[in-house]
Amino acid sequence: MADPFTLFEDERPASSNAAEFTVSELSRAVKRTVEDGFGYVRVRGEIGGFRGRHSSGHCYFSLKDADATIDAVVWKGAWSKLATKPEEGLEVIATGRLTTYPRSSKYQIVVDNLEPAGLGALMKLLEERRQKLAAEGLFDEARRRPLPLMPRVIGVVTSPTGAVIRDILHRIADRFPAHVVVWPVRVQGETSAAEVTAAVQGFAGDYGGPRPDVIIVARGGGSVEDLWGYNDEALVRAVAASPIPIVSAVGHETDWTLVDHAADHRAPTPTGAAERVVPVRAECLATLADRARRLDTAMATHLRHRAEHLRFLSRGLPPGPTLVDPLRQRLDIAADRALAALFKQTADARHRWLVATRHLSPAIAHRPVERAGDRLAMASARLARAADGTLADRRAAAARTGARLSPHLLARPVADQRDRLARAVQRRDRVATHLLATLRHRLTGIDKLLGALSYTAVLDRGFALVRRGDDSTVRSAAAVGKGEALQLQFADGRVAVVEGSGPARSAAAQSPTPRRRSRKVDDRQGTLL
Repeated sequence: MADPFTLFEDERPASSNAAEFTVSELSRAVKRTVEDGFGYVRVRGEIGGFRGRHSSGHCYFSLKDADATIDAVVWKGAWSKLATKPEEGLEVIATGRLTTYPRSSKYQIVVDNLEPAGLGALMKLLEERRQKLAAEGLFDEARRRPLPLMPRVIGVVTSPTGAVIRDILHRIADRFPAHVVVWPVRVQGETSAAEVTAAVQGFAGDYGGPRPDVIIVARGGGSVEDLWGYNDEALVRAVAASPIPIVSAVGHETDWTLVDHAADHRAPTPTGAAERVVPVRAECLATLADRARRLDTAMATHLRHRAEHLRFLSRGLPPGPTLVDPLRQRLDIAADRALAALFKQTADARHRWLVATRHLSPAIAHRPVERAGDRLAMASARLARAADGTLADRRAAAARTGARLSPHLLARPVADQRDRLARAVQRRDRVATHLLATLRHRLTGIDKLLGALSYTAVLDRGFALVRRGDDSTVRSAAAVGKGEALQLQFADGRVAVVEGSGPARSAAAQSPTPRRRSRKVDDRQGTLL
């Protein structure tokens, strides 16, 4: 018999004349070899990846152990004949035939019968961990907290790139928009458990953002291996110890993890978690409006009943004067009795006072005053004697102090004060001399500036200033009227002139003739110069 692993009995030469096969021919040859070499086999392994029957009626899962995995299929016709139905994590002995699936180059076992072989290693470990944590009280119903009715901030721990976060955001936006904070984590792999644990603890601590009112831990569906990170003991303890209510939405409705037991609420799907944490805004508004309407109706009914009850009670009451008149009469009687009692008490007090003062006389009243006067006189005498003695002692002490002082001790402070006064006078003289010199220098400068700016310096250069009789200055020829009397002011005096006539000296201009060279007057310049 030929080797089942050999496709053909003759060896293919290494030359280029080797036979060529199509992919289909090679796949069929491998399929025949596998099926011929391994007919019916019994395989022991743990069921994984089981999601129930397919819509076609077939069932797909895998058998695995610590080192390998093989795909398995149960056809629709064989399903009803199975004594043991497949379950996730169940360790079974599968009987069937080995074959291949050419389209994907995989081999698989077509199962005809299943026999239970006990719980798988993962399921056994999971059950032991669940019992341990349950014994500590982490799964008790009493510790579960209610969710807030309308959370303002919702924390979501999931992958930021998957369909889960999009479903949650879309559902929250449709029902009741709220602020969503996403903590990105890996939802599968070796580091997923540590990252989810850090996210749950980070939301409860001071991570620098708004504190959530509720936390959603979400992930899509998967096998037991895919969801194994959510069975981590550290993560379960972090979820149980979180001060913020947590909603678990890991996997689909048939998937269960230890986080689902430790969380305050479990949602079958991530979309269900979004529906659990936020209400429908329209329903809330409708409920609020309905309760407001019912409150208004109840208040109106209550007030109406109270008013009717008040009217019913008021019918049994007597008229107002009937109630007030007896009280008014009682008040008048009480007032009369109070007045009589006041007079009686006053008379009794007067009588008691007269009885008490019957034995009193002016002499009895003067005795204490006289004794007090005597005590005052004695105290005054003692005070005068004490003052005289004190004054004499002070004088004697002053005399003794003066005797101890010598004349040269008294003369030293006087000499010191005289020296200080002399130094002060010298400083004053120096300051005064410097100040006078400074003021004299400034005054000289101002006098020079005033001389340079004064119009008399211009007159010294041969110019004249024209004035009217009232001493006002003439600034233009057009301002002078015909026949008007004017005065010409020179450096050495004034000359009175009349417009249109020759110059004539005034009495004020009888000063000596200046030592100037006479100038020839030009008739064309007028009579003013």
